[in-house]
Amino acid sequence: MPRVTLEQAYPALQFRQRSRNWWARLAGTPAECVHLETPQTWMATLVPDTLYLRGKGVARRQPARPEVSLCRSCLLDVLEPELVAFSGRVLAFEPDAETFSQYFFIARGELDAAGLRAEVARAIEKRFEGAWGECSKCARRAIWLWLPRDQVGSLDEVQRILDAPGTALCSAHGAAALRQCFLRMTQANLFYINVPYGDSGAYLWI
Repeated sequence: MPRVTLEQAYPALQFRQRSRNWWARLAGTPAECVHLETPQTWMATLVPDTLYLRGKGVARRQPARPEVSLCRSCLLDVLEPELVAFSGRVLAFEPDAETFSQYFFIARGELDAAGLRAEVARAIEKRFEGAWGECSKCARRAIWLWLPRDQVGSLDEVQRILDAPGTALCSAHGAAALRQCFLRMTQANLFYINVPYGDSGAYLWI
């Protein structure tokens, strides 16, 4: 199967040489952006094209881009264009900055396979019924629905998932909402974040 090199996958990023040597490859550790040479309060492991279904990694794009460890700036440089370019619908839950360790996209058809409680999966599915109108920031069609934590504090709040008004956004303003969310966080250590795939789905956190 053909492989995508770091340079092909992330042409705008620079990586630490010691994270790309033979020992790193032997150990199976991801390449790190150059900014991780110095201590960072914010870092994330981006696995862009892989979804974990009950702990098993499944590629959602072929060939899949390699896993990398990035500072916040490099993560947003890669992630934001992907979000803007995604033409599907996105139901995005604002994560808890104090506790979250993963932020991941699951397509609608895989909510159950990913291990979500049945009532949570049904509530998320129901939010995709009907259009979301216009973006609250511009006149473009809304394809994002941003659910802030003061409306939905966790995935245990099924009724709130059903009832929360959220903020309707186009893809550009949806990506901007997630960017601002991450920028407000003084620190984070994300073990897993991926990019959207398929026709529509939800960004969830744990």
